[in-house]
Amino acid sequence: MATSSHSKGNYNFKIVLLGEGCVGKTSCVLRYVEDTFNDRHITTLQASFLSKKLNIRGKRVNLSIWDTAGQERFHALGPIYYRDANGAILVYDITDQDSFQKVKNWVKELRKMLGSDLNLAIAGNKTDLEKQRRVDVQMAEDYAKAVGAHHFHTSAKQNKGIEELFLDLSQRMINTSDDLARASGGSLGLSSLGGARGNTVTVVDDSQMSREKSGCCGGGSSSVVTGLPVDNNLAASSQ
Repeated sequence: MATSSHSKGNYNFKIVLLGEGCVGKTSCVLRYVEDTFNDRHITTLQASFLSKKLNIRGKRVNLSIWDTAGQERFHALGPIYYRDANGAILVYDITDQDSFQKVKNWVKELRKMLGSDLNLAIAGNKTDLEKQRRVDVQMAEDYAKAVGAHHFHTSAKQNKGIEELFLDLSQRMINTSDDLARASGGSLGLSSLGGARGNTVTVVDDSQMSREKSGCCGGGSSSVVTGLPVDNNLAASSQ
Protein backbone atom coordinates (compact mmCIF):
# COMPACT_ATOMS: atom_id res chain seq x y z
CA MET A 1 0.00 0.00 0.00
CA ALA A 2 1.18 3.56 -0.60
CA THR A 3 2.74 5.66 2.08
CA SER A 4 0.76 8.86 2.51
CA SER A 5 2.21 12.11 3.73
CA HIS A 6 0.21 14.16 6.20
CA SER A 7 2.23 16.98 7.68
CA LYS A 8 0.23 19.75 9.36
CA GLY A 9 -3.07 18.22 8.34
CA ASN A 10 -2.22 17.62 4.67
CA TYR A 11 -2.96 14.20 3.19
CA ASN A 12 -2.12 12.79 -0.25
CA PHE A 13 -4.02 9.66 -1.25
CA LYS A 14 -4.23 7.50 -4.34
CA ILE A 15 -7.56 5.88 -5.25
CA VAL A 16 -7.98 3.34 -8.03
CA LEU A 17 -11.30 2.36 -9.66
CA LEU A 18 -11.62 -1.20 -10.93
CA GLY A 19 -14.40 -3.14 -12.59
CA GLU A 20 -15.69 -4.51 -15.86
CA GLY A 21 -16.17 -2.38 -18.94
CA CYS A 22 -19.53 -0.61 -19.24
CA VAL A 23 -20.21 -0.51 -15.47
CA GLY A 24 -19.78 3.27 -15.28
CA LYS A 25 -16.41 3.79 -13.59
CA THR A 26 -15.52 6.80 -15.70
CA SER A 27 -18.98 8.28 -15.29
CA CYS A 28 -18.66 8.04 -11.50
CA VAL A 29 -15.29 9.78 -11.52
CA LEU A 30 -16.38 12.56 -13.87
CA ARG A 31 -19.53 13.10 -11.84
CA TYR A 32 -17.50 13.42 -8.65
CA VAL A 33 -14.64 15.56 -9.95
CA GLU A 34 -16.36 17.69 -12.58
CA ASP A 35 -20.06 17.17 -11.81
CA THR A 36 -20.69 16.15 -15.41
CA PHE A 37 -22.40 13.17 -17.02
CA ASN A 38 -22.22 11.96 -20.61
CA ASP A 39 -25.11 9.79 -21.83
CA ARG A 40 -22.87 8.31 -24.49
CA HIS A 41 -20.72 5.35 -23.56
CA ILE A 42 -17.23 6.35 -22.45
CA THR A 43 -14.45 3.85 -23.07
CA THR A 44 -11.27 4.19 -21.03
CA LEU A 45 -8.10 3.17 -22.83
CA GLN A 46 -5.53 1.80 -20.36
CA ALA A 47 -6.10 4.39 -17.61
CA SER A 48 -6.86 8.04 -16.92
CA PHE A 49 -6.05 10.25 -13.98
CA LEU A 50 -7.94 13.02 -12.22
CA SER A 51 -7.35 14.93 -9.02
CA LYS A 52 -9.62 16.36 -6.35
CA LYS A 53 -8.90 18.52 -3.31
CA LEU A 54 -11.03 18.24 -0.17
CA ASN A 55 -11.24 19.73 3.29
CA ILE A 56 -12.43 17.15 5.80
CA ARG A 57 -12.74 18.20 9.43
CA GLY A 58 -10.11 20.87 8.86
CA LYS A 59 -7.75 18.44 7.13
CA ARG A 60 -6.65 19.14 3.57
CA VAL A 61 -6.87 16.04 1.40
CA ASN A 62 -5.48 15.65 -2.12
CA LEU A 63 -6.96 12.73 -4.03
CA SER A 64 -5.34 11.19 -7.10
CA ILE A 65 -8.09 9.14 -8.74
CA TRP A 66 -7.06 6.52 -11.28
CA ASP A 67 -9.75 5.22 -13.63
CA THR A 68 -8.75 1.95 -15.28
CA ALA A 69 -9.87 0.16 -18.42
CA GLY A 70 -12.38 -2.63 -17.89
CA GLN A 71 -11.65 -4.62 -21.03
CA GLU A 72 -10.24 -8.07 -20.36
CA ARG A 73 -7.15 -7.44 -22.49
CA PHE A 74 -6.06 -4.72 -20.04
CA HIS A 75 -6.55 -6.80 -16.90
CA ALA A 76 -2.87 -7.73 -16.72
CA LEU A 77 -2.04 -4.03 -16.46
CA GLY A 78 -4.01 -3.74 -13.22
CA PRO A 79 -0.99 -4.01 -10.88
CA ILE A 80 0.63 -1.04 -12.62
CA TYR A 81 -2.28 1.19 -11.69
CA TYR A 82 -3.29 -0.07 -8.24
CA ARG A 83 0.30 -0.23 -7.00
CA ASP A 84 0.76 2.13 -4.02
CA ALA A 85 -2.99 2.76 -3.75
CA ASN A 86 -4.46 3.85 -0.43
CA GLY A 87 -8.03 3.08 -1.46
CA ALA A 88 -9.89 1.15 -4.14
CA ILE A 89 -13.42 1.45 -5.47
CA LEU A 90 -14.80 -1.72 -7.08
CA VAL A 91 -17.69 -0.83 -9.37
CA TYR A 92 -20.35 -3.18 -10.73
CA ASP A 93 -23.51 -2.69 -12.77
CA ILE A 94 -26.63 -3.68 -10.81
CA THR A 95 -28.17 -4.99 -14.05
CA ASP A 96 -25.20 -7.30 -14.74
CA GLN A 97 -24.62 -10.22 -12.36
CA ASP A 98 -21.32 -11.11 -14.02
CA SER A 99 -19.89 -7.67 -13.29
CA PHE A 100 -20.51 -8.30 -9.58
CA GLN A 101 -18.71 -11.63 -9.76
CA LYS A 102 -15.71 -9.87 -11.33
CA VAL A 103 -15.62 -7.53 -8.33
CA LYS A 104 -14.94 -10.55 -6.14
CA ASN A 105 -11.93 -11.42 -8.29
CA TRP A 106 -10.56 -7.91 -7.92
CA VAL A 107 -11.02 -7.99 -4.15
CA LYS A 108 -9.02 -11.22 -3.88
CA GLU A 109 -6.25 -9.78 -6.03
CA LEU A 110 -6.08 -6.50 -4.12
CA ARG A 111 -6.00 -8.17 -0.72
CA LYS A 112 -3.26 -10.50 -1.91
CA MET A 113 -1.13 -7.76 -3.43
CA LEU A 114 -1.77 -4.80 -1.11
CA GLY A 115 -2.90 -6.35 2.16
CA SER A 116 -5.57 -5.44 4.69
CA ASP A 117 -4.55 -1.79 5.14
CA LEU A 118 -6.04 -0.95 1.74
CA ASN A 119 -9.46 0.68 2.20
CA LEU A 120 -12.11 -0.86 -0.04
CA ALA A 121 -15.43 0.45 -1.29
CA ILE A 122 -17.88 -1.44 -3.50
CA ALA A 123 -20.32 0.54 -5.62
CA GLY A 124 -23.45 -0.91 -7.17
CA ASN A 125 -23.84 1.59 -10.01
CA LYS A 126 -26.76 2.46 -12.32
CA THR A 127 -29.45 2.46 -9.63
CA ASP A 128 -31.48 4.56 -12.08
CA LEU A 129 -32.11 1.18 -13.75
CA GLU A 130 -33.54 -0.41 -10.61
CA LYS A 131 -36.30 -2.20 -12.50
CA GLN A 132 -33.62 -4.10 -14.43
CA ARG A 133 -31.64 -5.09 -11.33
CA ARG A 134 -29.99 -8.50 -11.46
CA VAL A 135 -27.75 -8.24 -8.38
CA ASP A 136 -29.47 -8.87 -5.04
CA VAL A 137 -29.00 -5.92 -2.67
CA GLN A 138 -28.66 -7.95 0.52
CA MET A 139 -26.20 -10.35 -1.07
CA ALA A 140 -24.00 -7.49 -2.28
CA GLU A 141 -24.07 -5.71 1.08
CA ASP A 142 -23.31 -8.93 2.97
CA TYR A 143 -20.37 -9.66 0.70
CA ALA A 144 -18.94 -6.17 1.17
CA LYS A 145 -19.16 -6.53 4.94
CA ALA A 146 -17.49 -9.94 4.80
CA VAL A 147 -14.43 -8.56 2.96
CA GLY A 148 -14.14 -5.41 5.06
CA ALA A 149 -15.51 -3.05 2.41
CA HIS A 150 -18.23 -0.42 2.57
CA HIS A 151 -21.03 -0.82 0.03
CA PHE A 152 -22.74 2.06 -1.77
CA HIS A 153 -25.66 2.35 -4.17
CA THR A 154 -24.79 4.85 -6.87
CA SER A 155 -26.12 6.45 -10.01
CA ALA A 156 -23.70 8.65 -11.91
CA LYS A 157 -26.56 9.68 -14.16
CA GLN A 158 -28.76 10.91 -11.31
CA ASN A 159 -25.81 11.96 -9.13
CA LYS A 160 -26.84 9.69 -6.27
CA GLY A 161 -24.43 8.18 -3.77
CA ILE A 162 -21.30 9.45 -5.55
CA GLU A 163 -20.34 12.15 -3.05
CA GLU A 164 -21.00 9.83 -0.12
CA LEU A 165 -18.88 7.10 -1.70
CA PHE A 166 -15.75 9.22 -2.08
CA LEU A 167 -16.20 11.07 1.20
CA ASP A 168 -16.52 7.88 3.21
CA LEU A 169 -13.47 6.37 1.53
CA SER A 170 -11.46 9.54 2.13
CA GLN A 171 -12.37 9.58 5.81
CA ARG A 172 -11.33 5.95 6.18
CA MET A 173 -8.03 6.60 4.42
CA ILE A 174 -7.35 9.45 6.85
CA ASN A 175 -8.05 7.16 9.79
CA THR A 176 -5.82 4.41 8.40
CA SER A 177 -3.03 6.88 7.68
CA ASP A 178 -3.24 8.31 11.21
CA ASP A 179 -3.20 4.82 12.73
CA LEU A 180 -0.16 3.79 10.71
CA ALA A 181 1.63 7.03 11.55
CA ARG A 182 1.06 6.50 15.26
CA ALA A 183 2.24 2.92 14.98
CA SER A 184 5.43 4.04 13.24
CA GLY A 185 6.02 6.85 15.70
CA GLY A 186 5.59 9.68 13.23
CA SER A 187 5.24 10.52 9.56
CA LEU A 188 5.12 7.66 7.10
CA GLY A 189 7.45 9.50 4.76
CA LEU A 190 7.06 10.58 1.18
CA SER A 191 3.66 10.76 -0.44
CA SER A 192 2.58 8.53 -3.28
CA LEU A 193 1.52 9.86 -6.67
CA GLY A 194 -1.38 11.67 -5.02
CA GLY A 195 -1.57 15.34 -5.90
CA ALA A 196 1.54 15.17 -8.07
CA ARG A 197 -0.22 16.15 -11.26
CA GLY A 198 -3.34 17.96 -12.31
CA ASN A 199 -6.33 16.73 -14.25
CA THR A 200 -5.02 14.90 -17.33
CA VAL A 201 -8.19 13.25 -18.53
CA THR A 202 -9.30 14.01 -22.07
CA VAL A 203 -12.72 13.11 -23.46
CA VAL A 204 -12.70 12.76 -27.22
CA ASP A 205 -15.78 12.05 -29.34
CA ASP A 206 -15.00 9.25 -31.75
CA SER A 207 -17.79 8.09 -34.03
CA GLN A 208 -15.50 5.50 -35.62
CA MET A 209 -15.17 3.76 -32.26
CA SER A 210 -18.93 3.46 -31.97
CA ARG A 211 -19.13 1.64 -35.30
CA GLU A 212 -16.56 -0.86 -34.09
CA LYS A 213 -18.25 -1.53 -30.75
CA SER A 214 -20.92 -4.10 -30.02
CA GLY A 215 -23.19 -4.95 -27.09
CA CYS A 216 -23.29 -2.31 -24.38
CA CYS A 217 -20.67 -0.27 -26.17
CA GLY A 218 -22.47 -0.19 -29.50
CA GLY A 219 -24.88 2.24 -31.04
CA GLY A 220 -24.67 6.01 -31.15
CA SER A 221 -21.59 8.10 -30.73
CA SER A 222 -18.84 6.96 -28.40
CA SER A 223 -16.38 8.86 -26.26
CA VAL A 224 -12.89 7.75 -25.43
CA VAL A 225 -11.10 8.77 -22.29
CA THR A 226 -7.38 8.68 -22.75
CA GLY A 227 -4.80 9.31 -20.11
CA LEU A 228 -1.37 7.93 -19.42
CA PRO A 229 0.75 6.20 -22.07
CA VAL A 230 1.30 2.51 -21.49
CA ASP A 231 4.32 0.41 -22.39
CA ASN A 232 3.41 -1.34 -25.66
CA ASN A 233 5.17 -4.51 -24.55
CA LEU A 234 3.02 -4.68 -21.43
CA ALA A 235 -0.12 -4.02 -23.42
CA ALA A 236 0.75 -6.77 -25.85
CA SER A 237 1.38 -9.24 -23.06
CA SER A 238 -2.11 -8.68 -21.70
CA GLN A 239 -3.88 -9.68 -24.90
